[in-house]
Amino acid sequence: MGNVSLGIAAAIGPDIAAALAPRLEQAGFRALWVNDTPGADALEVAAAAARETETLRVATGVIPLDRRPAASILDDIARLEIPADRLTIGVGSGQTRAGGLDLVRSSLHDLRAGTDAELAVGALGPKMRTLAGTHSDAVVLSWLTPEAAAEQARELHDLAPKGRAVLYARANAHPDARERLEKEADQYAGYPAYAGHFARLGFGARDTVLPAEGGDIASGIADYTAAVDELVLRAITPNDALDEYLEFLPLAK
Repeated sequence: MGNVSLGIAAAIGPDIAAALAPRLEQAGFRALWVNDTPGADALEVAAAAARETETLRVATGVIPLDRRPAASILDDIARLEIPADRLTIGVGSGQTRAGGLDLVRSSLHDLRAGTDAELAVGALGPKMRTLAGTHSDAVVLSWLTPEAAAEQARELHDLAPKGRAVLYARANAHPDARERLEKEADQYAGYPAYAGHFARLGFGARDTVLPAEGGDIASGIADYTAAVDELVLRAITPNDALDEYLEFLPLAK
């Protein structure tokens, strides 16, 4: 379990995260990653999880810098008193198109000056992955097959031997949630940036989810953990209820 983490949406709220985090810690998960979603605050949710644990890392995956500048992120980390030694601040360019690389680069500079927390960058294309390798501690990959994830991890390690390749993989936590998972995959496949990502790599969004059609989740997890430094299982459940996440944890071992 040392390189397996769980991913949740900030929309589930601090209370569920606070109840879930100790169970993750007990089960040996590395971290709880919180997706920053409109109308919810990933740092608030991460802080709630950190308060209820002693060793579990908390992370944001990822905060869009077009909506939330580095100064605001730093203010909230201080206000929420999130321990820097257990925090990964994942950021991305958001909906910024022109100037996205410059925005991320300058924001990483400001964050590095203001916190000792680990910094990570969500990256699809090669230019952003290179920036992540040279200016942050980790690159957050997403929507990849194990083979593509392994190739991008090797590229990162060649560029930055100490850099970490973190991969988000959507995972079906319950048969009743399969339709929800496939709907999310199809939604991402329709976004222009992700459409280009899949066209460039030659596979579809549904090819990257767990379990694969006709496969089992355990073998899929093994393939991904062999490919990257940290696997974040973004569990898709029927209703985002606490008991549904708790039922998912044994499947991730």
